[in-house]
Amino acid sequence: MNALVLLAAILLLLMMLIGGKKGVRSFLALFLNFSVVFITVIFMNDPNRNPVVLTLLAALVISCINLFYINKINIKTKTAFVSTILSLLFLLFFILIMTDTAAIHGFSDEEIQELSMFSLYIGVDFARVAASVIIMTTIGAITDTSIAISSPMKEICDQNPHMNRKDLFLSGMSIGRDILGTSTNTLFFAFFGGYLAMLIWFKDLPYSAGEFINSKVFSAEMITILSAGIGVTIVIPITSWITSYYLVRRKTR
Repeated sequence: MNALVLLAAILLLLMMLIGGKKGVRSFLALFLNFSVVFITVIFMNDPNRNPVVLTLLAALVISCINLFYINKINIKTKTAFVSTILSLLFLLFFILIMTDTAAIHGFSDEEIQELSMFSLYIGVDFARVAASVIIMTTIGAITDTSIAISSPMKEICDQNPHMNRKDLFLSGMSIGRDILGTSTNTLFFAFFGGYLAMLIWFKDLPYSAGEFINSKVFSAEMITILSAGIGVTIVIPITSWITSYYLVRRKTR
């Protein structure tokens, strides 16, 4: 516990020195987001509640915290919020289809050995829980990308007041292409960093390359990463178009 408190204090101090008031709000947003996720998990224990609906509501609240609480309400956060919601709704159908088709829900054979002493009849739809996990993983990446595009587009528009909608849209796309590579690689390495022990364990198991790739644990994580990558990709043109539309419209008024 002392190490956690020390690391949190160091993080808070650095965010205060570098980010000022916005850094403090960003630090507090971490705990607010954790509270939202924790409350969502508690509500998921009720079999009468749909985990996907609960996760979408949580994603809505998390988006508000990450955009409006940290960066306040302005044209940048408004366009980023609309872009995030549209991208998430577009991605939702893909996520639901993938979780049902790929059958990644539930526990894998490797996990069953450790959970054999517990009862698995808990009355929760694991297919919907799997979709909820992917949605929760995706929302952070989408929100981060949308604000990373809308914010510089606002600055570009302020510095070039005579720029038309098409040129502003192309500027947003150019910014998005620079972000795309780093964002997808961040998701990829976050998986390997979090599941390094699992990969080492799989190496010691008598699995062929095909069995390793098609294992439920590995497939579920790769589908999560790919879904988040798709979300990051589609939010780029959506954010660029919405932001350019509203900025030029506001300028003409």
